[in-house]
Amino acid sequence: MYAVIETGGKQLRVEEGQTIFVEKLFVEENTTFTFDKVLLVGGESSKIGTPYVEGASVTAKVVEHGKGKKITVFKYKAKKNNHRKLGHRQPFTKLVVEKING
Repeated sequence: MYAVIETGGKQLRVEEGQTIFVEKLFVEENTTFTFDKVLLVGGESSKIGTPYVEGASVTAKVVEHGKGKKITVFKYKAKKNNHRKLGHRQPFTKLVVEKING
């Protein structure tokens, strides 16, 4: 059984037992979080939402919070002696999907 959920402006296909990384959620570690925005529940019979499947949810356990790899943002304007170098690390939340209710 699998589901497609929406979180952080993105859509993810998840299965039970899968580890996923999503945009940072403001939830304590070692607690459970329920995703209510389920777009599709698949398996032997599929349910497609318009836009969400009613009564469907995905429960996941919050493992940890962290920051992703550093990326370099370099802005440059030719012939103007103008450049700017920045670094960015995107915060994330690591989750383990426990149950798909559909």
